[in-house]
Amino acid sequence: MTNAQRIEIPDSVRTNGATPNPWWSNAVVYQVYPRSFQDTNGDGLGDIKGITSRLDYLADLGVDVVWLSPVYKSPQDDNGYDISDYQDIDPLFGSLEDMDELLAEAHKRGLKIVMDLVVNHTSDEHAWFQASKDKNDPHADWYWWRPARPGFEPGTPGAEPNQWGSYFGGSAWEYCPERGEYFFHQYSKKQPDLNWENPAVRHAVYDMMNWWMDRGIDGFRMDVITQISKTIDKNGKLPGEPGSEIEDYPVGPEGYSSPFPWCSDGPRVDEFLAEMRREVFEKREGYMNVGEAPGVVPARNEHITDPANRELDMLFLFDHVGVDQKPTSKWDVVPFEVKNLREKMAGQQEAVKNAGWASLFFCNHDQPRVVSRWGDDTTEENRVLSAKAFGLLLHMHRGTPYIYQGEELGMTGAHFKSLDQYRDLEALNAYRQRVEEAKIQTPESMMDALELIGRDNARTPMQWDGSKYAGFTSPDAATEPWISVNPNHAEINAASEFDDPSSVYSFYKQLIALRHEKAVIAAGEWNLIDADDEHVYAFTRTLGKDRLLVVVNLSGRTVDLPHDAAELAAAGVTEPDVLISNYDASHTVVSLANNELDPWEAAVIQL
Repeated sequence: MTNAQRIEIPDSVRTNGATPNPWWSNAVVYQVYPRSFQDTNGDGLGDIKGITSRLDYLADLGVDVVWLSPVYKSPQDDNGYDISDYQDIDPLFGSLEDMDELLAEAHKRGLKIVMDLVVNHTSDEHAWFQASKDKNDPHADWYWWRPARPGFEPGTPGAEPNQWGSYFGGSAWEYCPERGEYFFHQYSKKQPDLNWENPAVRHAVYDMMNWWMDRGIDGFRMDVITQISKTIDKNGKLPGEPGSEIEDYPVGPEGYSSPFPWCSDGPRVDEFLAEMRREVFEKREGYMNVGEAPGVVPARNEHITDPANRELDMLFLFDHVGVDQKPTSKWDVVPFEVKNLREKMAGQQEAVKNAGWASLFFCNHDQPRVVSRWGDDTTEENRVLSAKAFGLLLHMHRGTPYIYQGEELGMTGAHFKSLDQYRDLEALNAYRQRVEEAKIQTPESMMDALELIGRDNARTPMQWDGSKYAGFTSPDAATEPWISVNPNHAEINAASEFDDPSSVYSFYKQLIALRHEKAVIAAGEWNLIDADDEHVYAFTRTLGKDRLLVVVNLSGRTVDLPHDAAELAAAGVTEPDVLISNYDASHTVVSLANNELDPWEAAVIQL
């Protein structure tokens, strides 16, 4: 269904440097967070059958690819990103047969299915890790095991191999009495890092990936894949451990140093990704792979996604979603400024100007709702306008756009007021460590930070209708949803927006259709204009004689149209020239004639 809606971009038009152009050059991806999407059995958790039941909704929206967050067997310590069996479905979500049905029904509708894959680490309940506890087992060095520091009793404070802290709070080392050693975990202590230096680990991963590809999936989104290569000295020692030739960085205010500089975009990442490409994806067609890329800068994105280097199709970069956070900690928030977002996104666009490809996103399961974070959800009018403004801004860039479930409805953050409403491991651990233990943040400022950028803001149930549980589960279900439904679901929901031509949903349908229909949006040159304006983010898209002007006022006030945009519009703009606007064409024509933009006004103009 959706494949038939997309034009085929001719090879005379360069997209990412590949020949022929990849099918995903003008595709749009929709992310489903399964536990919050649709519950069909009343247990309070979404399931695979629920996703299958909503495929017609996704096909109507017009997306091409559905990316599923993990549904593999898991203890659910980190909501499925801790996998205990890569080749089975967790009973919480259904069965392999349910997955096969989803694949078949999606493919009938022209939708591709991309699965989330977590291979930087596994669950500590995975058979590989359980076997690794035995030093004599073939899996003994499949993880990062280290003895206690000399002179310290194993398992006591200070005996950890180095001073690294976990991103989820506490030490990054956990003592295992069965083995008498520590294992390394960048994330939860139930998520031990795999040792990718061991070729047996890598080939076991590739075998598993091939099993899924042969089963019919269309690719992978790879969680923190750029953290699989660690920096080690010539003797295999990590920075800061006894005898290492590499000195670690000093500890921070929370009492730990960070593994991030040593575990992100490490020395063998390119080698590992190229090997994965050869072992899994070569000689296959119609697939897509994208890597979550902590620590990767835009220039490296060009290399990794350049088809000539045969690594990955796309990467998720994160510099643009950190513009409201201090470098010291994500929980130290600062006001949003347009210039900072523009600078980061422009850097990403320029880096892949000649080769490679960009992933376009503001929201996902780890990022809060953009309309509450950088927009304005305090009034219904401003919520709708700002949701559309950020949607238009994102989708008019060059690259592949990703829509996170509910983003197309303008769903807002949860606005939780008490800690017991949160379910996210990262949030709860951060509160404990920063407020209760290190005492470097007040309870009030931490709760404000959680409300603004906490991950649970994106994880409240999908708002299908105005019924008791928003249509996520039956109103008379015996079990409440695993996390609270946003109270505003009575006003913000798919049922009320589906047939409303002025809704956020209808606006997103237009954005998707434009990308499918106009090659200039998918593949045209991107050029920033008015780079210093305080409120307006403006740029042009050009493909041959086809040229577009994109103007977005990212503020809640009426502002002057900046100089470069005003010059481009000076010849006069008529209603047919307005391809899309979050007001209406006649309003935008008047705004541009007056050299101004109203609050949150966003438009694409055919020049």
